[in-house]
Amino acid sequence: MTVRPSDDLAATFARLGGEEDGEVWSELWDGLCHQGEVYEDSFLALPYLEAIVAGRAAGEVQEAVLMAGLIASVADGEHSARYAAEFAVLLPVARRLLDAATDDRPSFVYLLQCLLAFEGERVWSAGRLEGLFYEEYEVDCPVCESTLFIAFGDHGTFASAGDYVMADPVKTALLPADLAALGPLAARLHRMATEAGHEEVARGLTYLFGGATCPDCVGDFVVSEQVECR
Repeated sequence: MTVRPSDDLAATFARLGGEEDGEVWSELWDGLCHQGEVYEDSFLALPYLEAIVAGRAAGEVQEAVLMAGLIASVADGEHSARYAAEFAVLLPVARRLLDAATDDRPSFVYLLQCLLAFEGERVWSAGRLEGLFYEEYEVDCPVCESTLFIAFGDHGTFASAGDYVMADPVKTALLPADLAALGPLAARLHRMATEAGHEEVARGLTYLFGGATCPDCVGDFVVSEQVECR
């Protein structure tokens, strides 16, 4: 079932700025971006979110940026043109919040996606960087189509077929990307994470844009290319 926003967005946003803010944001997230999904009506919230960020309306600025960033991440050419003014206001605020997110890895990654979304990037802004704080990605081998886990956290650094936490599957080593050979976007993301002191994110990016070998068929592939496919 498609979830729709409140019948009166203006009235719902007008309730922000009081003791019930948590409840109001929960209602807005549930109606506008239920479980991370974005609907056509979700775009109607962008002027209200921009007003919060610009200081013309009450509301938590980071919450507004995060919601607007998720919506912007799926904007097509028509939406991007229609809401260009809103994105232009949201972009510098996302940059400022990103610079301040030095101690919170999830917030840093979410805001990084928002920044890309407001800039018009529509691949990595759409949730594909979130594996950087989960420290794993689920991908399909492009050769044999096996479902694989790419892990680079506390459990080790490897590719495996099957649940590597509950079982003891065959694992193959990951090949981190050569920093000098990173493409422009990957290099920029790595530089931003490093400069912000998020070494785990920077390290994860080298594996995200690096190589892996399928444990099932021994086929080699680039991790980021398979993440994009999903």
